[in-house]
Amino acid sequence: MSELIELEHDTIDDGRLNMGSINHSRAQGKLIVSLAQDERLEVMPELSIDLKGLDISQFGFKSTIELKPDISVYWQTPVPEAEPLDDLIRSPSPPDLAIEIISTSQTLTEMTNKVKAYFALDVKSCWLVLPSLSTIYVFSPPYRYRVFPPDTELVDETMDIHLPIQKVFKSSSETLQK
Repeated sequence: MSELIELEHDTIDDGRLNMGSINHSRAQGKLIVSLAQDERLEVMPELSIDLKGLDISQFGFKSTIELKPDISVYWQTPVPEAEPLDDLIRSPSPPDLAIEIISTSQTLTEMTNKVKAYFALDVKSCWLVLPSLSTIYVFSPPYRYRVFPPDTELVDETMDIHLPIQKVFKSSSETLQK
């Protein structure tokens, strides 16, 4: 039991548990693969967004200079193509679509506050993915949302994206059994 506690303490980051999960990783991978098939979109996982001075403490976050969606989706590459040695650590422009996937260490309130912060940065659409319920919430400004439960097709009218929910949540073993 004490070994487990030590491992849990090792995952604390900035005063909070920072742990991934199988369901989070699976949903993130399947979303990236599905969205990347649409040649209109530039899909970028774990890309930090420069806040350009926006005070996100109003949304319950500590003062910082960046936010990092699980997946950022752009209609166009956020910066012109550059030499590999000229890479940026933060995107200077917000994504058109920010996707957050709730993991076991995050709360719904924390994630909806992130949605508010994204809209303050002029993100056009936000998805909140709940792997435990196989459900995706699609938010559009000003905080309107639609819920897409299992066995439906997600429709993001703002981004013109149509995606069967089962593509995100069906495990590879379920696909192979059919």
